[in-house]
Amino acid sequence: MSAPEASVQVSFKNRAKTALADRTLKIAIDRTTGTAEAKRAVAVAAFPEFQAARARGRAIKDHVIAHLDHYLEQFERNATASGATVHWASDDAEARAIITRICLDAKAKLVTRSKSMLGEEIGLPHALADAGIERVETDLAEHIIQLAGEAPSHIVWPAMHRTREQVAELFEIAHHPPPSADDPATMVQSARRELRAKFLGADIGISGSNFLVADTGATCTVTNEGNAELTTTPPRIHIVTAGIEKIVPTTAHALSLLRLLVRSATGGELTQYTTFHCGPKRPGDADGPEEMHIVLVDNGRTRMLDNEFREMLRCIRCGACMNHCVVYRQIGGHAYGGTYPGPMGSVLTPVLNGLAGSRDLPNACTMNGRCAEVCPVEIPIPTLLRAWRIRSWREKLEPGSLRVGIGIWAVLARRPGLYGLASRVGVRALRLFGKGGWIARLPLAGGWTAHRDLPRPAGRTFMEQYRAQQAHKGSRP
Repeated sequence: MSAPEASVQVSFKNRAKTALADRTLKIAIDRTTGTAEAKRAVAVAAFPEFQAARARGRAIKDHVIAHLDHYLEQFERNATASGATVHWASDDAEARAIITRICLDAKAKLVTRSKSMLGEEIGLPHALADAGIERVETDLAEHIIQLAGEAPSHIVWPAMHRTREQVAELFEIAHHPPPSADDPATMVQSARRELRAKFLGADIGISGSNFLVADTGATCTVTNEGNAELTTTPPRIHIVTAGIEKIVPTTAHALSLLRLLVRSATGGELTQYTTFHCGPKRPGDADGPEEMHIVLVDNGRTRMLDNEFREMLRCIRCGACMNHCVVYRQIGGHAYGGTYPGPMGSVLTPVLNGLAGSRDLPNACTMNGRCAEVCPVEIPIPTLLRAWRIRSWREKLEPGSLRVGIGIWAVLARRPGLYGLASRVGVRALRLFGKGGWIARLPLAGGWTAHRDLPRPAGRTFMEQYRAQQAHKGSRP
């Protein structure tokens, strides 16, 4: 069973409980997300036009979503004209089948892969393993989690949940020779010695794509390590995997979104490597692949066009929402149990895996709105999470006890007199559970009182106290 599959078998509550008990995880999350939050704030402050850029980014994505068929057809024509082969995959299974078929037809024994969340979404690592094809990750963090047999815990920093000491232990076992020390520079050199020959000897390179440019047929990759270039240039065959929502009309539109993406993700002005690939190697080119394949993946995206989750298609995968999420920063990415963690994952996972198995995720939110405030393309994530909650209620996916409790409340709320009576009785009943002014344990509210004490309520309801105060004022001369 794969790591993502195994995590789904465990309830969200239990995954979160395990994460909360891991003090090392909390330190690692705080260190990375805290730094990202601070850097984003500096980058935004230094970019006076940021709000205008957000509005433009939203407009670009909304326009593309409204004309998705047009731009995808244009992209296919221009990509094909440049020498690339375009494949269409309706779901994850078809995407895996297309990619493995290309690899097997090429008799590939070794492929390199650059960091791609879409690859995780479609289950590509496991598909390659099942086909007997060795996979080498060119991103250092992806190499780390490959050795650990884990899924990414963040879409920008996949191994953020692992400390330097834990990474050193993995390298001690997997690298030959092992690193001589556990400082970052030494461990990076160890990874280079271990992997460099494989990078250069791979038959096929598989990358994702941050943007698909319709008017040129180009794919755009954005990295800070240059790891994408190790998959796009040395191998004989280059395979690009991309969700269909990654399309933009022109290079200028891609650059507009890039200004938002980098500042929101890492707090930089520009990544170290921003590369546009347009077809395979041509006569006279010094390097490049002999073949280029582009696999365009739907996997639920067209369904989102026709429902209340359409705005999620604007997402440019920056990770800002999870860097600022008070829930994610307590439990990390693996607790969410899907490919995409954090607020964005809470919206996308029910789309990909079905609501029945992920109904807890839309409720893993305080609705404080920080994710919407920092989203570079203004996705109203809390609104979308509320839409999932409404669906869950209508489909009767909540536990029976919860539905009964809310049903009783609804009956009382529609009858003011009865509601007032219940409130008066309830306040006085709650006082029975209080000792020393606090309630440490409360029936039917164990989730609250397990981690906090509640103040013992006053002997009267608010309305009783208000009426008494008003009567006292009226009686004064």
